[in-house]
Amino acid sequence: MASRIAALLIWAAVAASLAYWGLRWLAPPVGVPHNAAPVTLETGVRGDIQRLLTGPVRTEGPQANPSAASALASRIKVIGVMAPSPGQSAGVALLSIDGKPPKAIRVGGVVDGDMVLQDLSQRSARIGPQDGANFLTIDLPGLPPAATGTLPPPSGVTQGTPPGQGMPPGTPEGAEGGGQARSSD
Repeated sequence: MASRIAALLIWAAVAASLAYWGLRWLAPPVGVPHNAAPVTLETGVRGDIQRLLTGPVRTEGPQANPSAASALASRIKVIGVMAPSPGQSAGVALLSIDGKPPKAIRVGGVVDGDMVLQDLSQRSARIGPQDGANFLTIDLPGLPPAATGTLPPPSGVTQGTPPGQGMPPGTPEGAEGGGQARSSD
């Protein structure tokens, strides 16, 4: 009798499933709301990512004074360099000017005033006027030395052997280490 009830429940579930999906399939589709707009790539924000990250590009201004190289070097800190692959001219330097948050500057981008980032290498950036000679090379700071020293002695660890270890098998727990156990015969 239990098998008949189980078969009835299974076939009832199959019939209910068929009815549900049949009605879903035969129902008319829901329309798109009248205020919905299709998504296109043309509606996104367009702009120059370099300008967004680095600020406006200044093209006017007097030529750079080479005597200001030391003053400029003390104001600029190279945080990171992504040098170009051999044969490519694009590269990006992460520069902090006057202690402000770092800015990503591409090769040819304005660093400060009329100074531009002229060239990058693996660990340095060269800065100078737009069409002038390179007069300032700033290297990445070296990595800090590795932490050296000794670890403190372990705490909570005893130097002796725990009881019961180091004794031959069959030795009673109360016996001294290294001696034979005596029988009480």
